[in-house]
Amino acid sequence: MPTDLETLITALYVKIDDEIGGTRWLGRPPRLTDSELVCLAVAQALLGFHSEARWLRFAHAHLTGMFPYLPQRPGYNKRLRAALPLVKRVIRELAVDSAFWFDTVWITDSTAVECGRSRPTVKRSDLAGWAGYGYCRSHSRWYWGLRLFLVCTPAGMPILWALASPKIDEREVLTAMLDREPHLARDRPGLLLIADKGFASAEFEADLAARGITLLRPSFKREKRRPGEPLLKSVRQLIESVNDTLKGQLDLEQHGGRTFEGVAVRVAQRILAMAAAIWHNHTIGAPTARSLIAYDS
Repeated sequence: MPTDLETLITALYVKIDDEIGGTRWLGRPPRLTDSELVCLAVAQALLGFHSEARWLRFAHAHLTGMFPYLPQRPGYNKRLRAALPLVKRVIRELAVDSAFWFDTVWITDSTAVECGRSRPTVKRSDLAGWAGYGYCRSHSRWYWGLRLFLVCTPAGMPILWALASPKIDEREVLTAMLDREPHLARDRPGLLLIADKGFASAEFEADLAARGITLLRPSFKREKRRPGEPLLKSVRQLIESVNDTLKGQLDLEQHGGRTFEGVAVRVAQRILAMAAAIWHNHTIGAPTARSLIAYDS
């Protein structure tokens, strides 16, 4: 394991163990602790292993010093799917433990998460009824799967995220995300939300204003120039860069999930890996918070 990655994983293990150290198990506790499981999942995402079988073979050969016990693939898969609530909790704990948590500027966007291509897959998949057909503007193509909705700070630290059918309106999903945790906006007076034209709606903007959130988005040709619009070009590149980190470096589109729990935890695994890198880079004073270069080889 690269030295920088080992340092990150060690720091993450201490952080998680401090937060969930009081976990109680009925019967015999597992030989791989929850803290080790999450750290193992983060290392897998950062090192770019799509196959759990290949990852565990690599871990058995190179990582037994950090993980004295490594499960077989079925056990790892089962534990990881069951750990989705824990992974979500750790993402939030890392965000709260950084200076980015009370940032009063948020950026939001959605990106495609393809889950299948062939017609038989679409008809027989366990994701039927949750996934659907959508259009990916970035690649100018139709796909079958989900959309990842992400609200993050300009540094890329995740604040809120959700997976939803691409058939659901982006504004509905974001409204539901804000309804789920209304205190987040209340705790940040003067919150500015930067979004693209897909979030344009007078009703939606009024709802955000009632929450104390100002929406900054590009104007349509038929509209007057909106306040703050000259700043958008450089800022909008930030969310595109965050999506590129998830897709280009953390292989979001190659998640390999085939069930509801499988897709959700694999997407969460990659968001956690990005959050962990940002948290650790910020902690050690690295010049770029969202840089994974030191951890992926």
